[in-house]
Amino acid sequence: MTASIAPLRPSPAPLQRWQQTWRLLLVLAFSVLSWILTANGLPSGVHPMLRVWLFAVDPIIGVFSIVLVLFRRRYPVAVAAITTAASAVSTTASGAGLLAMCSLATRRRYAETLAVGVGFVLAGVAISVLYPTLDVQTDGPGQYWFTAGFMIVSVLAIVAIGFAVGARREELWSLQQRTEIAEREQVARAAEARILERHRIAREMHDVLAHRISLVAMQAGALSYRPDLSAEQVGAIAKSIADNSRQALEELRDVLGVLRADELNATDPPEPPQPSLAALPTLVADARISGLNVTLTDSTAGEPPTKSARTAYRIVQEGLTNVGKHAPGATVWVGIEGAEGQELTVTVLDSGSTGSAAPAPVSGYGLLGLTERAELLGGTISFGQQPEGGFRLRAILPWPASVQVS
Repeated sequence: MTASIAPLRPSPAPLQRWQQTWRLLLVLAFSVLSWILTANGLPSGVHPMLRVWLFAVDPIIGVFSIVLVLFRRRYPVAVAAITTAASAVSTTASGAGLLAMCSLATRRRYAETLAVGVGFVLAGVAISVLYPTLDVQTDGPGQYWFTAGFMIVSVLAIVAIGFAVGARREELWSLQQRTEIAEREQVARAAEARILERHRIAREMHDVLAHRISLVAMQAGALSYRPDLSAEQVGAIAKSIADNSRQALEELRDVLGVLRADELNATDPPEPPQPSLAALPTLVADARISGLNVTLTDSTAGEPPTKSARTAYRIVQEGLTNVGKHAPGATVWVGIEGAEGQELTVTVLDSGSTGSAAPAPVSGYGLLGLTERAELLGGTISFGQQPEGGFRLRAILPWPASVQVS
């Protein structure tokens, strides 16, 4: 999906009816006043056709210009040019010309505004030539210079108003764009947070259930292909199946409790109990009951950081689960070593499959999730088949030295 590109300049918001009305009334009042002043100042000895033009044609052009100015926002340059030209032959068109020029100036484009402004000044001089006045003090060429100066001042004032309105409009548009961008970013961040939360839930569900269910599947499978087991061994396996099933349900209940707390927008919802290296002996014992020959070697000196210890536990858990799925009957060596200020190294190595059993369902995301966990901590993880047989899973996690506060 491609993002939409915002326009370089804002489009003016549609005018409300009362906004359009008071503008037209102002234009009409200015046009009528101009026509009255022109009619009163017209000498009695002018040509009769000029009076016919003033009383008959001039108002028609003025009405046409007022109607035309209604389309100034759709066709700003054309309307401004036509009303400016009409102002050169009709005094009642001057009001519409001023409004069209002001509207054009809000676009803040200097070339077109300058062209229309110069045209409006020339139109003012032309209308003063068309309708000579009775003012003898400014009669002759001086009258035209006075008219030109007055028109220049008027045009500059109208253009300044238009530029101010346009600047304010662009400022409001910019603020609106920023608000919309902020809202879109907020929606995107919320969507990203939901995706991350889904991933976190998926990893947590995998960590909680995959190992327990795999143990249950392997132990149940052992009962079907090992008819030589004694009644005591069958009872021990059945008890382990029951214990692992119960623990899986309890851990699932803990995770669902956290999810419900998130849905209720609880403040700082409690996290389910997280395992650490202290729980490794229990994990290994469960694997032995399921039929794996597991040897655990823990040579760590001290207590590693909580996140590294938790990740190390998950790595061993995933490694034992994978051995039970893909290498039943294998001998497994689990090694944990490291010290403060160095690194925490976790190794799960198996000898390869020595038997066959119906495999448990495979998700395919366990090792990927472990890789992500290790990388988030700043560690590394590697895994693969060994040339001499078997599979090795090895992770190096950070164990920084604690800061001594003096």
